[in-house]
Amino acid sequence: MAKLRHGGVVLELKKPYFTWQVLCVMKALFDLTASQEIYAPHSIRMEGDLTLGGLFPVHARGIPGEPCGDIKKENGIHRLEAMMYALDQINSDDDLLPNVTLGARVLDTCSRDTYALEQSLTFVQALIQKDTSDVRCTNGEPPVFVKPEKVVGVIGASASSVSIMVANILRLFQIPQISYASTAPELSDDRRYDFFSRVVPPDSFQAQAMVDIVKAMGWNYVSTVASEGSYGEKGVDAFQQLSREAGGICIAQSLKIPHNHKQENFDKIVRLLLDTRYARAVVLFTSDEDIRGILNASKRADQVGHFLWIGSDSWGAKNSPVHQLEEAAVGAVTILPKRTTIAGFDAYFTSRTLENNRRNVWFAEYWEENFNCKLMSSSKKEDTSRKCTGQERIGIDSKYEQEGKVQFVIDAVYAMAHALHNMQRDLCPDVSGICEDMDLAGGKKLLKYIRSVTFNGKYTNANTSINRPINQPINPSFNQSINIIEDVQWPNGQTEIPSSVCSLPCRTGERKKAVKGMPCCWHCEPCDGYQYQYDATSCKLCSYNMRPNPNRTACQPIPIVKLEWHSPWAVIPVFLAMLGIIATIFVMATFVRYNDTPIVRASGRELSYVLLTGIFLCYIITFLMIAKPDVAVCSFRRIFLGLGMCISYAALLTKTNRIYRIFEEGKKSVTAPRLISPTSQLAITTCLIAIQLLGVFIWFGVDPPNTIIDYDEQKTVNPDQARGVLKCDITDLQIICSLGYSILLMVTCTVYAIKTRGVPESFNEAKPIGFTMYTTCIVWLAFIPIFFGTAQSAEKLYIQTTTLCISMNLSASVALGMLYIPKVYVIIFHPELNVQKRKRSFKAVVTAASLTTRLSHKTSDRPNGEAKTELCENVDPNSDLFSPPDLNPSFT
Repeated sequence: MAKLRHGGVVLELKKPYFTWQVLCVMKALFDLTASQEIYAPHSIRMEGDLTLGGLFPVHARGIPGEPCGDIKKENGIHRLEAMMYALDQINSDDDLLPNVTLGARVLDTCSRDTYALEQSLTFVQALIQKDTSDVRCTNGEPPVFVKPEKVVGVIGASASSVSIMVANILRLFQIPQISYASTAPELSDDRRYDFFSRVVPPDSFQAQAMVDIVKAMGWNYVSTVASEGSYGEKGVDAFQQLSREAGGICIAQSLKIPHNHKQENFDKIVRLLLDTRYARAVVLFTSDEDIRGILNASKRADQVGHFLWIGSDSWGAKNSPVHQLEEAAVGAVTILPKRTTIAGFDAYFTSRTLENNRRNVWFAEYWEENFNCKLMSSSKKEDTSRKCTGQERIGIDSKYEQEGKVQFVIDAVYAMAHALHNMQRDLCPDVSGICEDMDLAGGKKLLKYIRSVTFNGKYTNANTSINRPINQPINPSFNQSINIIEDVQWPNGQTEIPSSVCSLPCRTGERKKAVKGMPCCWHCEPCDGYQYQYDATSCKLCSYNMRPNPNRTACQPIPIVKLEWHSPWAVIPVFLAMLGIIATIFVMATFVRYNDTPIVRASGRELSYVLLTGIFLCYIITFLMIAKPDVAVCSFRRIFLGLGMCISYAALLTKTNRIYRIFEEGKKSVTAPRLISPTSQLAITTCLIAIQLLGVFIWFGVDPPNTIIDYDEQKTVNPDQARGVLKCDITDLQIICSLGYSILLMVTCTVYAIKTRGVPESFNEAKPIGFTMYTTCIVWLAFIPIFFGTAQSAEKLYIQTTTLCISMNLSASVALGMLYIPKVYVIIFHPELNVQKRKRSFKAVVTAASLTTRLSHKTSDRPNGEAKTELCENVDPNSDLFSPPDLNPSFT
């Protein structure tokens, strides 16, 4: 228990439900009442046997430093006049409170809880006992105090935050309170707000209606905006709780508008709402002033039509929140408790004029605002210069529509009147009017009658009751069915319901990746690579020989490809091969035709035909490499891949080795070396070729040839470009091994070509063979990095095949061009040179070689030209020493 003492006045607080704000205001109350009476500077006073208090937001919240702002035509004046109308009806009713008139003390809350609390102190003045024994007038006489009217009950307030603040004071003095618009669920707590009742459903009802609307629209991603205070914050809490229970609704953002807001606050809220652009639906539990602030901010941000507003009953059917902001509010869905229009009030209010409504101290200000005119030069209306005539009429010269809570104001007044009527009937059964028992009964007794009252209001057109165990609404029903979708006019002329979803539906071939803590939000991730959409939330990998179909809903076989004849990769090597085959056949035919001529015989006919056969096979392999793989083609590839080169370089190696041995042996003796006859040369060549064939046959036995489909070779990052390659079962290493022996022969032949580079070109083919081998080595040195460097390329099949074929074609063409084309040219175009020369003995050949060697040594010691002089001095230029030699001489 707490006590407040000031002078001789003591107030005991028997319950613990009070706040420090209340204590501070109570101290201020005592400070003021110790010296004078409190009267609100602007209030309506109606005399009566019983006085009801009234709290209405006649004015909006003022700017910082000012308690009150502009007048509120609907929330303020309409509701205030509804109370006055209800009192008039009750006082004129002989059946309700007979011989008892109801008076009123109506105060303006200015839409601010602290200001309303200060104003409501007026209601408790009569209940404070003051010790005036020590107070004397200047003449020594005791003072005479005007006793303030006793307020038996309070109608109001409107905003939940105001009702909560006022309820804390009224409960201390046990004054019953009935609100016509406060819907915060917090006010249903009968332990803290035991003298509070209301005739409207709590926010949990309209929050449920909002949840139903959101689900009916198909929206699952919404933001919330609340005015700071119990109404807004508790309303949003109720919406969030119900949305969680309903499931399928996610809250994108939950924002709050501060009490002392500025324009920047609304602009910031709109910017934050735009951060989650897909959450177009915005649930508003805000005051009508804050609604205007939000709509104005959306207009300033050029976002008219973007947001889909869902307004609470503070918006309802009122025009004030959207006046001159209609385009920003298009598509808004607002909540209003189920109500009926009071026809009697419409007739009453539209008949109000400046002459017949002088009891309303704010009516002149309403008149100026409603008709946009000035009544006097001192008027605060600055946005017009038009003078009011006083002859204007509401509903004729101005727009009029009954405010949505008018019915509930009348219900609240009638509920209080019926409770007083029942109380008077029970406590004063034999008295016409108010008896002493009723005057002393107090608010606690009246509260019981309020909680049990039922009545059929002939002026409210509604059956109303307050027989609930706690502070439940008299008329708690909202429309249960949601039949608004087809009638809503959506922004920008849309005919379909706009979307407000956390995530758009994933496209075909995409899976949902849930966002943690947001069950209705997800990221759409494409099933990439070789994955397909298995279900809504997962992707699976296709099997090795499959790839996803275009929409990635299933797998399909990977296309099978091979090197086609019409491909540019095949056309070039085939063209070169055909030219080479034609040239080889032509050379071979020429040699056959002129088989017994000196040039052909001097070329070594037997090895020449073997070499030409190898060259021919080098060209032929191109067609086998491009042909469609099957077992036969793969078998021939293995055989001929290295065979052509092996035959060619075996023959060339045999030739260069023979030349080397002849001239090396000639330096030592005049005896011819062994195995230089044509038969011996063929035998050596055959042995070298046999080694290659032996390796191929061993390969056949270990790994029989077959075809495979290689899905890895062209399994590109983009599965649309993936191909299965039909190819022979030959690896890159096996290809190199097959060519390795031929490359060994080529390198060995090159070594001998280098060793015989000093032999005069007039005696043999050493230098043409040398140039052939040098060029061939360059070709194959280029081939190796290209072949292995493209092993990981998607075009591996084409690059490697083309490179291999071109390399073999170039190798064959170099040998054909350097060794045989000059001879064919002489045979065909210069037959006079194709004549038999004098045979030379082996000794003559060796002498010529020795002379050439000495000459080359002396050349390095003499100036240019002297070597020729010495040669001319020692050798007869007309001798047959430099005549074309017979490389198959009959040595003597």
